[in-house]
Amino acid sequence: MTYMTIRAAIVGPTSYTGLELIKLLLSHERIELTYLASGREQLPNIAEEFPGLIGRCEMVCRPIDAAAIGREADVVFVCLPHVAAMQHVPALLDAGLRVVDLSADYRIEDPARYASVYGHDHEDTENLADAVYGLPELFRRHIEGATLVANPGCYPTAAALAAAPLLQRSLVRDGTIVVNAASGVTGAGRGAKPHLHFPEVAEGFTAYNVGLHRHQPEIEQTLSRVKGRETTVLFVPHLLPINRGILETLYLEPADDQINEDELFTAFEDAYDEEPFIRVRNDLPNVRDVRDTNFCDMTVRLAQGRIIVFSAIDNLIKGASGQAVQNMNLMFGLDETEGLM
Repeated sequence: MTYMTIRAAIVGPTSYTGLELIKLLLSHERIELTYLASGREQLPNIAEEFPGLIGRCEMVCRPIDAAAIGREADVVFVCLPHVAAMQHVPALLDAGLRVVDLSADYRIEDPARYASVYGHDHEDTENLADAVYGLPELFRRHIEGATLVANPGCYPTAAALAAAPLLQRSLVRDGTIVVNAASGVTGAGRGAKPHLHFPEVAEGFTAYNVGLHRHQPEIEQTLSRVKGRETTVLFVPHLLPINRGILETLYLEPADDQINEDELFTAFEDAYDEEPFIRVRNDLPNVRDVRDTNFCDMTVRLAQGRIIVFSAIDNLIKGASGQAVQNMNLMFGLDETEGLM
């Protein structure tokens, strides 16, 4: 079914991802933004929360009421933290809404693994079983017409897109893939955290959660699905002293000594030649070039017997809100580039 106008709601619009969604949806010709839902006791005017929206969107947030949202919207974007999201998604689905969830609650397929990673039992295993992982370039046909889409994490998006062509063509040996990643501070969300204050971040560069980051299991799950068997990852994240952007460098071992760089480029070009948001480049990607876009820029090198892939995205757009709009477009039978180009 193709909709002429899609009514959209956002639950959690005062987050960074909520703000980016508002801006994207306001520019989408097929979208009418009808409901902003907040769990705050004092419900804000969104333009007072984000003055950049003055004159563009001055809606007053309303309570998170699934029935009310269902009467006024066709699709809802859930921009809540993990655990909080799954406390609302079942009622939103029961209200007849299609849901794009930007939290981690529906990304990990195994409830036991979710519990071990996030420290909380999954409370909605029924809908978890039906959720579709929303990485369009790899799983597009599953997203089309879906009711519940789990929007991927930012780090996993850049990593999966970078490794998939090599795994699909069996160009790399089995073994641990090393993902060396660096993200701007908005990747940690809008909540106040002492180590993210400007004096703590400025002029610094540091690693964190080495081998323990919650996105590592999500990366492994996606790459295992692409490969068709278990794939392990060593994920090493770093904090960049910038607002937004992710650059990832992946290290993989060639399947044999005869593989050359031209063959590697061919794999990426064949995989992504028709993809509107993937740019396979000859030069090295820079986060500056993807800022405020839904593009993923990547390239590949063969050096000292190792394959090195570089992948850059805007963590708030392709890594979150832009990909959510891309998924919504597919769910409703629209051109997936609408509102994003």
